Amino acid sequence: MLSMDSKTFSRSQFLPPLLAGAAAGTAVDVSLFPLDTIKTRLQSENGFWKAGGFRNIYAGIGPTVLGSAPTAALFFCSYESTKVLLGKASRKPASSRTLATHHMVAAMTGEVIACILRVPVENVKQKSQASRERSSHIYRTILREENIRGLYRGYFSTVIREIPFSVIQFPLWEFLKSEVAIYQERPISPIYSAVCGSVAGAIAAAITTPLDVAKTRIMLAKKGTISAGGNVPTVLGEIYRQTGVKGLFVGLGPRVLWISIGGFVFLGVYEQVKAICLAS
Repeated sequence: MLSMDSKTFSRSQFLPPLLAGAAAGTAVDVSLFPLDTIKTRLQSENGFWKAGGFRNIYAGIGPTVLGSAPTAALFFCSYESTKVLLGKASRKPASSRTLATHHMVAAMTGEVIACILRVPVENVKQKSQASRERSSHIYRTILREENIRGLYRGYFSTVIREIPFSVIQFPLWEFLKSEVAIYQERPISPIYSAVCGSVAGAIAAAITTPLDVAKTRIMLAKKGTISAGGNVPTVLGEIYRQTGVKGLFVGLGPRVLWISIGGFVFLGVYEQVKAICLAS
């Protein structure tokens, strides 16, 4: 049975990132959904216009609304908990290099766990964005034709995309926050944290765009095709043979814009809600 101190520790550790992550994830995914749709259609093998162009720009919003809060909450609970555990495991004050390593490991852990919820949502959402079918119909079709494995097609390609993205974004975000705090000689405010998140997100988004293109192709591929096999190097090679380097970075503009704005909103809302939770 937990003591009162243990209960207090658990609540203070898990509740703020749980609520802050849920609020941040929903705020970003809903407000910036049209940019995500444009990016997905640009990356579709059928091309932007055949995938829907600017029509029905909110296709797939249903599963996104349902999945964004629990996915973001799961990520941040894992991220913050891993940072705490790694910090407690260190027997001496952590250097800047050690802290960066902790942030990388925490980000990777958070992404692997969050993808358990994220991938099924992404599968249904992206198929909705690139077709004229309703999300509910797509969900039933996936289960009928491929069972539960169909919902997790692209799990490893998503993890392969998310891990380098987070390994770049979160340590860079933490570093920028610490530098701003040192410069200001006071704790960083949520608005400056949001700006740091925007910069970190834009850089990470640009670098990892080819992996995002591969993930999209794998999720949108028809059953039985090479892309549906989920082999990221094979898919990247096929894209390169068809369209060259340009094809590997298709959707770069919308992706960077989406994640840059999203990083501002996501990490800014996260810090603000977490601060409110910790103060109450």
